[in-house]
Amino acid sequence: MAKRVLLIGLGLIGGSLALTIKKEHPDTTIVGFDVDAKAKKLALSLKVIDQVGESLKSEAEKADLIILSTPVQSAIKIIEELSTCTFKNGCIITDVGSTKKAIFQKASKLNNGQVTFIGGHPMAGSHKTGVEASNERLFENAYYILTPYTETKANKVITLQNWLRGTRAKFIQLDPEAHDKYAGLISHMPHLIAASLVHQTENLSKGDTIVHSLAAGGFRDITRIASASPTMWRDITMQNKDVLLSMIDQWCELMGDIRSMLKEGDEDAIYSFFSEAKTLRDGLPIKKKGAVLPFYDLFVDVPDHPGVISDVTSILSSHSISLTNIRIIESREDIMGVLRLSFRSDDDLQNAKNILQDHMYETYELT
Repeated sequence: MAKRVLLIGLGLIGGSLALTIKKEHPDTTIVGFDVDAKAKKLALSLKVIDQVGESLKSEAEKADLIILSTPVQSAIKIIEELSTCTFKNGCIITDVGSTKKAIFQKASKLNNGQVTFIGGHPMAGSHKTGVEASNERLFENAYYILTPYTETKANKVITLQNWLRGTRAKFIQLDPEAHDKYAGLISHMPHLIAASLVHQTENLSKGDTIVHSLAAGGFRDITRIASASPTMWRDITMQNKDVLLSMIDQWCELMGDIRSMLKEGDEDAIYSFFSEAKTLRDGLPIKKKGAVLPFYDLFVDVPDHPGVISDVTSILSSHSISLTNIRIIESREDIMGVLRLSFRSDDDLQNAKNILQDHMYETYELT
């Protein structure tokens, strides 16, 4: 019997999930629901969804799977609306939020013999947004965290994984508290630090234009995540504030230790600080998708010659390799320039690297 999926929230994550489900379960009807009429129209025209849902309640009561692909605060409000529904027997509801504790508490009223709520967090994304950026390969090799209730039957979790197997993601099961702790540590806290570094540089430079020029290199790279959506990160930090407050206290303590090392001129301690950090960082997996988006960047040495950028992009285009970003890092008269090419996946990067090398371009990656 044909199944129905209700996708609530038609953005990048929701649209990409829809494409993976359509590919893996072609007989499934995917119904899209969103408060944005433009998003619904676009999702339908791009064939990301099969139908547009006009009534949340009526569509929810016909669905076999409901995906809440909205920010956590919106998902909590939607769960409140869904609490009055009479669901199809065996229906599963899941979300994609980057914090789990609050939604887990709210969704407990949905968990009964008729319907099962299982929290979800696909740890993947893109620098592009909107349903038009949907990509069925977005979740490949990414970690997809599921947070079921302790009383949830194993076969329900397996059913959800079967629905989502087209993502080609790696499923991990955590409780909500552990999820929020780990996400705070390796995603939320780094975003706070990156944004703080940008603020500090601006405050200390007092508008000095030379600082902005110098910051266009490595500083801009290490603070790239500070360019993420302010609305999204306001909501995430507020939802995970208890975890983050504790981590900020620990961070301040660590900075105090470093301050003491510098003040006392303790060269051995400072060396150990950097040496241990290098060892730990070098031991991290390379280019595996995690909570912070990986950057698939390829650096290309290019001669100071008119049309060289057009040549590089034309070569890649002729082999159907898409760029997500291109930036000139170094371009001065009579010296080699450097292009930084950003790609959607490591496969695209490696293909581009091989093709450009065939065309006598010198390329390299940073690890």
